Amino acid sequence: MTYYAVQYLYRADADVAAVRPEHRAYLATIVKSGQLKASGPFVGTERDSALLIFEAPDLDTVQALVAADPMAVKDVLESATITQWNPILGVFS
Repeated sequence: MTYYAVQYLYRADADVAAVRPEHRAYLATIVKSGQLKASGPFVGTERDSALLIFEAPDLDTVQALVAADPMAVKDVLESATITQWNPILGVFS
């Protein structure tokens, strides 16, 4: 399995709070499956944004999980940058 860091940047004109309950319910299902290891919003940034850490067999899997997120489905995301991540130390290593 491989780790992926995903950075969400929400559209400036989007109502993120309106979609958040559905988004968090969706993420909870991915946590239960073991593929989402951590997620949460960045604090003190100019724009609403968040970081999600996935463990998945490949990039296609992560892309599909992001595409099914209500934030993506409801066009709240401006971008979702997916980067393969290689943790060396800490709880993810």
